[in-house]
Amino acid sequence: MRMNRRSFLQLTALAGGGMALSLYRLPRAAAQGKLPELTPQAFIHIAPDGVTTIMARASESGQGMRNMLPMLIAEELDVDWKDVHVKQADLDVKIYGLQFSGGSMNTPLGWEPMRRVGAAGRQLLVIAAAQAWGVPGSECTTEHGRVLHNASGRSAGYGELASKAALLTAPALESVKLKDPRDYRIIGHSTKGVDTPGIVTGKPLFGVDMKLPGMLYASIEKAPVFAGKVKSANIEEIRKLPGVRHVLVIEGGITPAAFTPWEPGMEPGIAIVADTWWQTQQARRQLKVDWDLGPAATQSSEGFRKRAKQLLAVPPATTVRQYGDENASLKSAAKVVEAIYEYPFIAHMTMEPQGATAHWKDGKMEMWSTSTQPEGGRELVAKTLGIDKDAITTHMVRSGGSFGRRLQNDYLVEAAWIAKHVDAPVKLLWSREDDIGHDGLRPGGTMGLKGGLDAKGKLTVWRQHFVTFGDDKHLASGGGIGEDSYPAGFPPVYGLYTSAQPLMLRTGALRAPGDNAYCWVAQSFLDELAHAAGRDPLEFQLELLSNKRMSWAAGQHDAVGDHEPTGASVLIPERFKGVLELVAEKSNWAHRAKEPGRGMGIAAWFCHLGYFAEVADVSVDKENRVTVHRVWAAGDIGSQVINPRAAESMVQGGVIDGMSELSQEITLADGRIEQSNFHNHPLMRMRQTPKIEAYWNKTSYSPTGLGEPALPPVLPAVTNAIFAATGKRIRTLPLKRSGFSWA
Repeated sequence: MRMNRRSFLQLTALAGGGMALSLYRLPRAAAQGKLPELTPQAFIHIAPDGVTTIMARASESGQGMRNMLPMLIAEELDVDWKDVHVKQADLDVKIYGLQFSGGSMNTPLGWEPMRRVGAAGRQLLVIAAAQAWGVPGSECTTEHGRVLHNASGRSAGYGELASKAALLTAPALESVKLKDPRDYRIIGHSTKGVDTPGIVTGKPLFGVDMKLPGMLYASIEKAPVFAGKVKSANIEEIRKLPGVRHVLVIEGGITPAAFTPWEPGMEPGIAIVADTWWQTQQARRQLKVDWDLGPAATQSSEGFRKRAKQLLAVPPATTVRQYGDENASLKSAAKVVEAIYEYPFIAHMTMEPQGATAHWKDGKMEMWSTSTQPEGGRELVAKTLGIDKDAITTHMVRSGGSFGRRLQNDYLVEAAWIAKHVDAPVKLLWSREDDIGHDGLRPGGTMGLKGGLDAKGKLTVWRQHFVTFGDDKHLASGGGIGEDSYPAGFPPVYGLYTSAQPLMLRTGALRAPGDNAYCWVAQSFLDELAHAAGRDPLEFQLELLSNKRMSWAAGQHDAVGDHEPTGASVLIPERFKGVLELVAEKSNWAHRAKEPGRGMGIAAWFCHLGYFAEVADVSVDKENRVTVHRVWAAGDIGSQVINPRAAESMVQGGVIDGMSELSQEITLADGRIEQSNFHNHPLMRMRQTPKIEAYWNKTSYSPTGLGEPALPPVLPAVTNAIFAATGKRIRTLPLKRSGFSWA
């Protein structure tokens, strides 16, 4: 099934929060609209005994893709899920199409194509049976992995028909008939994760578990400052240490500048290759390096804060979107509210640190990759090593979390580079300290806001000046903001502006990129405006969403537009209001208790095609220690929740992940990242995790993904609840910078 170029670009733009292909580097063929014709033979393999193997085309890092996409195929193939075996496909975009996991896009991009692949497979089996029996295919039906001809009483299992069906010409996917949703037996029903038994019993499923005959282990010592180069080191001493086979100096290819690209090149360092990873670590401890730290050593968090304050005090550099007369509206407003919101850099903290396995042999590279963008990784390896990408074979291996980190392929390139210099398979593993110190961080930011209210407490004007990072032409990866970022289009008068300061540091996408911060700012300030107006925050926001949306400019198209069948990134007010009203009902918002030290906060957001509203019930003790007792989450991800058990898990994970971000912070001093492990960049503890309830507002739109949209609203829901409990507004994250901590 083909997707036109326009709809593909609309969809891929969502993955980067409206930054199109600048954030997620998808295969060139896909960007040009040259997607392959999918065939059932590529995805479906049926053994004579009827066991059906379905290929999972997307990489898996915890989102449930290895269940969800095969479920779609199995449903339309009409087999029982218990008879399905799921196998991870190797990278081959010519056969499987897009093989990436990012931006919550596997559901919208796979919903129809994967079902049609299954339906086409079922049609081939029906044709094979009809030909064998000499009856019209229209008289045959399927059920539980069998083809039936009721008129004659004959039936055959798929295993009996598979070899003949495999030789038939596949029908055009657009022509096959899909099931009525009322007949679904797999879609909409919970299935256990196909890897769950292996995970809980400790089976070697992850990238870190890879083992090959004769394999060596590698670790890389890098400068404490981004892109610092090696001046000299005691390399000869290290080569003599136990188990050490190779010590390689990586010159790198990064020139520090005000803007650092998404994939800036290999970072300089010294690679140590040994018989065991423990030996690489022991050798690193004895390594003595004289570094040329370069210009990045001048950077500091304190310097960023000072520069942001200066930029907020002068006119913005760039207008992202503006309509109406802000100055006049602010001057005439009955009340003006001003605030500055600040949020920090954050690291990804995947449970499995970065790493990959590679083997260079006979002029070809074989890689075992945990990347969620493996084709981009293959292209980057080919470019870096100067080899043809067709000489690279990539096996996709399950990873222990991504949250956007494994969209970047620096660790994959490093493993391949080392392997090309070593006559053996090599597994590169980063330590936790490596992972934090050289992460593609979520960039921090500062927002200056002004809002005007009329005498009736209605919002009349919104002005937002976003200080981010970059140079005159580019903003840091993950640091841009879209012109339709909520509440754009809804206030009668609106202005969104940006200014950027230089940043010599790798940044990138963190789960719900951009939205994880912009939601906190916008929903916190809306709450602030509602309280300033003496109004209920829910009622205040529902009224705002009922406004006639303002156009971009005179004579141009509507600010937000109409929803398209492709799933284009447009906010539909009715869906936004729907999740707000549902979560208000489930949390009993209208009758919430109001008592000292305890409060409830509400927030909502639209991102990555999904709508979520969340309410948090919070208490704060006399030492400003915060306890979140309960979170209600209401989501609208379209007409189907494909795997309810997995969907609920994704919501719970998103809420917990978002709460963790309230206490996380990466800071720099003299260019060095000051955090190193979980003790100073913490995740939520089990005892701190609230009861989380997930509810669904099913609508008539095509199903969309869940990796991102459940996360953003919990941050402002919790901080708005803290305000309700204490009267103290949280405008700076992490919580400790506003005087609060987790209980």
